[in-house]
Amino acid sequence: MESWGRAAPGVEQHAERVVEAACHLADLTGPGGWSTAAAEDALDAIDTLTEALGSAGPGLAQALAAVAAATGDARRRLGIAVEDQEPEPPAAAAVPSVRRPPRRRGLGPGFQGIRTGS
Repeated sequence: MESWGRAAPGVEQHAERVVEAACHLADLTGPGGWSTAAAEDALDAIDTLTEALGSAGPGLAQALAAVAAATGDARRRLGIAVEDQEPEPPAAAAVPSVRRPPRRRGLGPGFQGIRTGS
């Protein structure tokens, strides 16, 4: 894989925080440790990160298309509504869609989200 060079200011630090938070969440949960709301938030985070990373290039977006399909399938299996998702494009034409803000339930008072350059 070719070198990507330097990340935009703050990207590496935010990515590191995401990894740490995901590890803490994984340590806290077990088979009975999830609620529907927590699972939906985790799936929203996965979708947001997949879309953000996929915006780095069409080849990467195509490789990550399976992740979006998997989170949609997980939502259906958990009985979580998938109302705001668009139909999946063919894998060969997978391109990042228009970015929509994730729901912000359960993130605590005053949470403003992670700011990006877009």
